[in-house]
Amino acid sequence: MDPQWLADAWPRARVIIVDSPDLVTGHALVRGPVAVFGRPQPDLPRGVTQLVLFDASDPLVQDSDPDNRFFLGVDEDETPYFAVNAPLPEIDGAEPATLREVGHLLDVRSSGIMATGLALANFHGRYGFSPRTGVPTNAAEAGWTRVDDAGAQHWPRTDPAVIMLVHDGVPGDDGRCLLGSNTAWAPRPGRIRRYSCLAGFVEPGESAEDAVAREVFEEVGVRVATIRYVASQPWPYPGSLMLGFYATADPNDELHLDPGEIAAARWFTRSEVRASVKAAADPDAPEREPGLPGGSSIAFRLVRGWMDETGLI
Repeated sequence: MDPQWLADAWPRARVIIVDSPDLVTGHALVRGPVAVFGRPQPDLPRGVTQLVLFDASDPLVQDSDPDNRFFLGVDEDETPYFAVNAPLPEIDGAEPATLREVGHLLDVRSSGIMATGLALANFHGRYGFSPRTGVPTNAAEAGWTRVDDAGAQHWPRTDPAVIMLVHDGVPGDDGRCLLGSNTAWAPRPGRIRRYSCLAGFVEPGESAEDAVAREVFEEVGVRVATIRYVASQPWPYPGSLMLGFYATADPNDELHLDPGEIAAARWFTRSEVRASVKAAADPDAPEREPGLPGGSSIAFRLVRGWMDETGLI
C-alpha cells in the first residue's frame, strides 16, 4: 500500500476502536440494543444498533500507535476507514459489545467494519513473532502483513470450518433437526441448556463436504446423506471462515456422543424450535428449550432457514 496515500487518508478517516486482549472476547463500542446471551433477538431490524466511529482528529485516536492502526477500506464517498487496537474509552451512551452480541443488529457495513477490525487485531495479537524463526515481527502494509527483520512477510490466516444443520428432510411441524450442546456450554443457574449446529475445522487434505460428514460422525455417531452448501460467514474468533451446510440423516439412528466435545444432543421438531425462537424474541417470556445460538451467527440463520422451510439465510 502507498505510504503517502495512507498518510493523506488518515486525517479524513473514520475510526473504530477495537479491544481484543484474549483473541476471544473482542469488543467495540456501540449505541443501542445488545443481544442478551441465549436470546437471539432475531426480528430486530439491522441498523437498530450503531457502531461508534471516531474522527481521526479525536484525541482518543489521533495519537494512536501506527503499528496498532489498520486500514479497512473506503466507502462509495471515498471516506477511509481505519481500526485502532486499544483499550476502549468510556463514552456516554455507549457500551462495549462483541460481534456475537450485535453483528445482526448493526447495518451490513458496520458489521463488516467491526468483523474486519477484530480479525486484524487478532492477527497481530497472534503473530508478534515469526512462526518460522521465532524472531519479532512488525506491522506493515497498513496492518495487513507483519514483517520480520529478514524481510519475510506473514499474512492474516483464515481457518476454514464447517457448520451444519442436520435434519431429517421431512416438511412441516413434525420435521426434525439435530442440535448439539458443547461440553463448554454448561447451563448457567436458572437457564436452559444451549444447543447449536454441529461444527468443526476442515482438516488438511479433505473437502468441506468430507469435513461435514466426518465431524457429524465423530461428534454424534450419525452418518449423513445429502450435503448442501448454503453460505459462509467470517468469524474472527480468532480468524475462522464458517462454511454453512445442510445435511440429512435418519433420526432413528442411535446417537453416540463424543464426551470430549458434546455434552448433549437430540432431535428437535420444527414446532419446538419455533416456540424457542418466539420465546427468545420476547424478553418477558420464559425460555424454551432448545436454547439457540446468537442471532449474529450463521448457526442461527441455518436453524431459522430450516424452521421457516425456506432453506435461505
